[in-house]
Amino acid sequence: MRPAPLLAAMAPFLALTCASAAGEAKQGEAPFGLTWGPVTDMPRPLKADREANLTALYYPQGWRPATGAGTSEVVLVVCRDEGLQKVVWVGLPLSGEALARARRAIHDEGVRRYGEPGRGPLPDSELWPGGRALLASREAPDGRRELVMTSFGPGYVACSEAHRVATGHPAGAHVADLIGGDTP
Repeated sequence: MRPAPLLAAMAPFLALTCASAAGEAKQGEAPFGLTWGPVTDMPRPLKADREANLTALYYPQGWRPATGAGTSEVVLVVCRDEGLQKVVWVGLPLSGEALARARRAIHDEGVRRYGEPGRGPLPDSELWPGGRALLASREAPDGRRELVMTSFGPGYVACSEAHRVATGHPAGAHVADLIGGDTP
């Protein structure tokens, strides 16, 4: 993992996430039936990437938990002290009406879980109250778009701060990198 070229563009998102998630986030269920916090049973990933206090676990399409329709990849980010604190879902490349339908479905589920979103830090992105989730898209190599939905756990603020102290950049820099289209 490395600092993101889009870090400057993501700064408002990172600030909002760190400022508000601590007060509003609650321990509980993460996406895919996982639980925020200590990790006791995690599916074996295709690969793991470590930097300071973060371990990113990569699951390609077809590997649990990346088994849902329209899923290209899932990345679980586990913090040394806080456990699971970030889940990143990457969709299959789409365009036209298929992209619009998928985006609407994800938006509607986000509204059901978190309330109405605001504008996100990047064009065509949405940020849910308290910085709990971010929906964005990135360009695929073939010119279509991949939706990227990131959910944050209640210990994310502490995890990101520890990461910043150790590396000089917040943990969210890696989300910016992913949304920017670079390989995380």
